[in-house]
Amino acid sequence: MANLIVVCGPQAVGKMTVAESLRDKLKYNMMMNHDSIELSDRIFGFATPPQRELNAAIREKAFEIAVKHNVDLVFTYVCAFNVPEDCAYLMKLRDQFEQSGGHFYFVELSASLEERLARNETPHRMERKASKRDVAWSRDNLLRDMERYRLNTNKDEYLFENHLKIDNTELSPDQVADIVIETYGLTANEKEEKEYRFGV
Repeated sequence: MANLIVVCGPQAVGKMTVAESLRDKLKYNMMMNHDSIELSDRIFGFATPPQRELNAAIREKAFEIAVKHNVDLVFTYVCAFNVPEDCAYLMKLRDQFEQSGGHFYFVELSASLEERLARNETPHRMERKASKRDVAWSRDNLLRDMERYRLNTNKDEYLFENHLKIDNTELSPDQVADIVIETYGLTANEKEEKEYRFGV
């Protein structure tokens, strides 16, 4: 059986760094949303129909393989909660992992706009996400999506049995990861570093 931790939230809220901390503390494998985005962008261009198809196919295959080989996984995702297809996608992931005997954990991050705009320009973000290196475009995209989509759930809205909401405006990634691990009683896998973060 394989567990899946989805770290969700709006752009530049800190999903990647929280996921990296969870990866290192739990020895889970990690796929951030931009792993498939950046690869498919390089091959087929930005936001083209073939890019979207390849992006979806990479993720689908990765989840299938994780379940098949009992690989615990951390995945970062931006969900538009006012778009039914996005919520349905998360439900599908939950069912896929739970039906195989694993657990599904949903971690929803939120932070102030000021903090997100600052995090949008950090060197680590630029290094890991080539599409964000055009800072002016990235900032405009962040602000535009706030107007178009609901990127956090409502105050009393919980979509899953294991749905943890954390305002990480003033928390470090390690602090957030520790809250997740303590809340869900998670224990680290016995793995060599090269098995879960080779080449990172």
